[in-house]
Amino acid sequence: MAEYDLTNTIVPYLDRHLAFPLLTHLVETGLFPPEDVAAAQYELAKGTNMVDYAVSLFQQLHPDEEVPAEFAQKRENAVSTNERLQQEAQAVLDVIENPEVAQALRQDKMQNLQYLKEHYNVTLEQIRALYNFGQFQYTYGNYSGAADYLYHFRVLSTDTDLNTSASWGKLACDILTGKWDVALEELNTLRESIDARPSELLQLHSRTWLLHWSLFVYFNHPQGRSLLLEIFLSPNYLNTIQTSCPWVLRYLAAAAVLSRKTSGQSSSGRVRHAIKEVVKVIQMEEYQYQDPVTKFLKELYVEFDFEAAQRELGLAEKVIGDDFFLNEFREDFLDNARYLISEAYCRIHHRIDIGDLSERLNLSRDEGEKWIVNLIRETRMGADARIDLEKNVIEINRHPLPIYQSIIEKTRGLAFRTQALGVAMARAAQPPVPVVEEAR
Repeated sequence: MAEYDLTNTIVPYLDRHLAFPLLTHLVETGLFPPEDVAAAQYELAKGTNMVDYAVSLFQQLHPDEEVPAEFAQKRENAVSTNERLQQEAQAVLDVIENPEVAQALRQDKMQNLQYLKEHYNVTLEQIRALYNFGQFQYTYGNYSGAADYLYHFRVLSTDTDLNTSASWGKLACDILTGKWDVALEELNTLRESIDARPSELLQLHSRTWLLHWSLFVYFNHPQGRSLLLEIFLSPNYLNTIQTSCPWVLRYLAAAAVLSRKTSGQSSSGRVRHAIKEVVKVIQMEEYQYQDPVTKFLKELYVEFDFEAAQRELGLAEKVIGDDFFLNEFREDFLDNARYLISEAYCRIHHRIDIGDLSERLNLSRDEGEKWIVNLIRETRMGADARIDLEKNVIEINRHPLPIYQSIIEKTRGLAFRTQALGVAMARAAQPPVPVVEEAR
């Protein structure tokens, strides 16, 4: 299943510290040779100040070689730099952590800077020392300490670019320390900051990175899957996915399936009807990206090929089990996917053999009967469905829709069909690509 692994695709959009958990997960999955993963970890670690970690990886890769002398020099430089930056930052912290100063500070940053300069001779350069030390602590692997220093810097700083950089660093720290509620707040702050940028190209670049960083938050926060659907299906971020990172459709599709039983009455209409929207996007973007997770929804809702959907679900289960962000949701995904298959199957059949449906769900006959009973109860089909245990079938009697409702239902798909037809005609009208150009 290594062909479906997205680690190599996602890592370029992450900070190197955020990439370490993904590589550690690769060691556990066994998709790649351990020495190759260790080599990748070593290349990442060399660019940080986590000298001891880099040395341990070097010894793992080259057990018969001596540790290069450059590591000892790098450790000495890191220690001396840490001491210097700590002294510079501590001078500012001693002032702003004073209870009297804390009470005197206001929302207006310019007023605060004027107050600190007049009463404590604190300058902008000294405030920047908080940023420098927080950034160094991050490279050192002290994420909790880095988050504190970056937070204090952002409270006082008026430098927009440095504040944005500090927000990215603070988000990374919160992710790496597992503070998901705080990380979600930082994520929302960054989204607002990105939306305020004047350049559309910068917005596209920043949103692409934010999409990848947000996966850590949305697949760990309790409400993360519903929030992911809200954000990823919004026009700005959906356009970013289609333009820059179509592989994110795997996580959008997975979140849509996982939200099938979790989106209650309090959820927005977008979340409740997310699968329909996601299927449309998958169908439009399949020329750019597809995997068993996206193919499962396509086969189920576009092709109505239940055998193909069952086959893709088997592959999707393995893909999700190996995916860093999705592996903890494997059972939930499989459970919800079975409900989706059952619902779709019941909608297009009036008489259903329980044994046949159980086989399509990879369940025994007894498990299938229980499954059908729960499905009918949860989908409120009780008035229209009747189980005949003697014949081992389900009979569904649907009342015909009123004429006006039938017109509404048929009209809903008209815009999408027109768009799909236009796209198909545009592609057909394009001249064929020469073989040489295609090879390039």
